Amino acid sequence: MASKSLDRFALPRFLLLSLAASLLLSPSHGWIPRRRPASSSAADDQLVYLWPLPELFRHGHRTLSVDPDLALDLRIPGGESLALSEAFERYRDLIFTQWERSAHRSYTDYDVNKLTVLVASDDDTLQFGADESYTLSVGGGESFSVVNGAAIEANTVYGALRGLETFSQLCAPNIENKTVEIQKAPWYIEDEPRFSFRGLLIDTSRHYLPVNVIKQVIDAMSYAKLNVLHWHIVDEQSFPLEVPSYPNLWKGIHIMAEVDVPGHAESWGAGYPDLWPSANCTEPLDVSKNFTFEVISGILTDMRKIFPFGLFHLGGDEVNTDCWNSTPHVKQWLQERNMTTKEAYQYFVLRAQKIATSLGKKPSMRSRKISICKPLGPGVCPQAVAQGFRCIMSNQGVWYLDHLDVTWENFYNTEPLEGINNATQQKLVLGGEVCMWGEMVDTSNVQQTIWPRAAAAAERLWSPREATSVGNLNTTVLPRLHYFRCLLNHRGVAAAPVTSKPAREPPHGPASCFLQ
Repeated sequence: MASKSLDRFALPRFLLLSLAASLLLSPSHGWIPRRRPASSSAADDQLVYLWPLPELFRHGHRTLSVDPDLALDLRIPGGESLALSEAFERYRDLIFTQWERSAHRSYTDYDVNKLTVLVASDDDTLQFGADESYTLSVGGGESFSVVNGAAIEANTVYGALRGLETFSQLCAPNIENKTVEIQKAPWYIEDEPRFSFRGLLIDTSRHYLPVNVIKQVIDAMSYAKLNVLHWHIVDEQSFPLEVPSYPNLWKGIHIMAEVDVPGHAESWGAGYPDLWPSANCTEPLDVSKNFTFEVISGILTDMRKIFPFGLFHLGGDEVNTDCWNSTPHVKQWLQERNMTTKEAYQYFVLRAQKIATSLGKKPSMRSRKISICKPLGPGVCPQAVAQGFRCIMSNQGVWYLDHLDVTWENFYNTEPLEGINNATQQKLVLGGEVCMWGEMVDTSNVQQTIWPRAAAAAERLWSPREATSVGNLNTTVLPRLHYFRCLLNHRGVAAAPVTSKPAREPPHGPASCFLQ
């Protein structure tokens, strides 16, 4: 495969990063599997145990040892980056355990004793257009990089951080000689994501998730190179969000952030009953009252202070408007404006959208072709982009993690561009999102319900389509996903066996994590 110039990665992209500082900067401590699975065939010898698969890579057949006291040589305008320095220390802890460090040999015995990181810009501001591309070279000399040894080159801090994750996955402990090795060296990798939006939805409105659990989910997302945490905060069961402008919404019930309107909002009326059309009609919210939109404006204004991320989700799904017609003052309001309830719903959505837009947010709606569409089923993205709208794919039949009968193969094979053949329309698909709805998960089982199936979708969203759509999945993908699941386990992530049926089931007997 021909080499590509790093300069092309400097092109601006519409990058949607929610809580990405955490996603990129906060890996938890742990260590990767002791040994990659022994090859059982020539096909196995050709596998590259990196997840997600890089865009372009070349490798050799040598094995290099890595110094447990691996040093960082950071070359960046200004001379330093706290974000990168701290991330390097955490990744070094992920790669090396006390066991490997206790077996430290003399400096000259190691092939790789320094990692050089070259970054073109020291601006670590998170904004649309942030560049996640990087190149990584190991043991290739001048022909692979501007420096010898191991080097990461990137335009931004965020690309360098993605490169650190890939470098950490190249490093594998060797239990026989108590070292960490990089196999199949020399390596040359050029990488960037296929899609800018690679999301995971979590839902804390149905069951409380402690902050440390949410942080663990974020850590695991960074390992799979997912970059958007879509936080479904409010639903009909609870309003677990303190909003200073409307403090009574916070009733002691236990960030892209989401506030679902006009449906799924029954909990709002616990503090402000006037938001309900009537005591017998507690959702959708009252479309006839200006107060309803004043509250929405107040919430979005306050949440803008908490979540500077430019995309905000306004829900919009599963709205039954029948009781608007059965509530006298709402029915009168409809008649005065010659509106049907369907038209009133559209009015509500558009007015809420205008509020969000006036506050500098790009509103996203579920199953509605308004600005950005997040569809529930197949066929919606092709319809949306055909009309010029942008789309984030999230098919409930195959990318909803609470559906325990959906296998890893379903997650992996789902293609965001399916049915979209026009190149201009394909560019309107921002990416996709897997969803962890919270009705049947809490702290006890959320991680094993998310992982490793979410990682299958993550590779689909990061890696080139041609790399994820060829060959027999059982020979080209499954062994690598087994390995990544082992890596998650050793990093402290409670990822279930890959082939569990139903998903999240524990192992049914003793075996290697490479085979479960």
